[in-house]
Amino acid sequence: MSKLTRSALGVIGLGVATVGYAALIERRHWTLRTATLPVLPQGSPSLRVLHISDLHMMPGQRSKQRWVAELAALKPDLVVNTGDNLAHPRAVPGVLGALEPLLELPGVFVFGSNDYRGPTPKNPLRYFRRPNQRRPRGAALPWRDLRAGMLERGWLDATHQRATLDLAGQLVAIAGVDDPHIGRDRYQMIAGPVTEPATLRLGLTHSPEPRVLDQFAADGYDLIMSGHTHGGQLRVPLYGALVTNCGLDRSRARGASRWGVHTWLHVSAGLGTSPYAPVRFACPPEASLLTLVPRPVAPGAAQTGQDRATSSAAADVS
Repeated sequence: MSKLTRSALGVIGLGVATVGYAALIERRHWTLRTATLPVLPQGSPSLRVLHISDLHMMPGQRSKQRWVAELAALKPDLVVNTGDNLAHPRAVPGVLGALEPLLELPGVFVFGSNDYRGPTPKNPLRYFRRPNQRRPRGAALPWRDLRAGMLERGWLDATHQRATLDLAGQLVAIAGVDDPHIGRDRYQMIAGPVTEPATLRLGLTHSPEPRVLDQFAADGYDLIMSGHTHGGQLRVPLYGALVTNCGLDRSRARGASRWGVHTWLHVSAGLGTSPYAPVRFACPPEASLLTLVPRPVAPGAAQTGQDRATSSAAADVS
């Protein structure tokens, strides 16, 4: 066997091993990411917010359902769900089952495109092109049933709504938009600064499109939470995400970053994948526990908001 042949076989073997790891191991390597964000007024008690996004639930994904349910043991003050819960017409029971213990806690949600329509096969190269709203439409999904299940347990639908929640005496002002990725956002329905004396002003959107983020920031929101990007889903070590599938730059594909002067952005890498692209690499599926604390006293005092992750691996049992 020639040296060239051995090299070619080695490259092929490495490729096969990488795909196998990404498809069989990492996409089920459930991870809790944590971050501390200085977004509250001085003197405020800290708040703990659990961020769940992009479940893309399929029937039979029991390990994902168990892991999400176990997050209730963290006892967050608030649960935020930023959409794309569904990937199959029969996935609503699985999503509500996974969320069951969390539905006992205060919660708020907005939906994403894959709550309304199911996934479709796509050419992976399309993600490297400029995002647009012209895309194949999958089968209609029962998002109304999912919404009803959440509302019945007391969670708030923030889609084009402004509302307040009292969390242990701290007033949280919340507003959200429908998914900008498919042009359903109508920010004008919630536009304007928050007038209530809120401890936290929280904006929600499934896709972190800059035009929407700019509007939240201009209205004085302290924190914007979103999903959609899957953290890039495939990341290159020392380089990061290859794409974000939206107008957001690659450096913000997951985790916390500043958006403007006074606003923080948190993008969840999410917990699922499309059934037509069931792989993750260097980007394990995640939920995030955010500890919100008062802003620094001294002007310019640094607080990075950097996060860390802990993982648990389990296999789906169909």
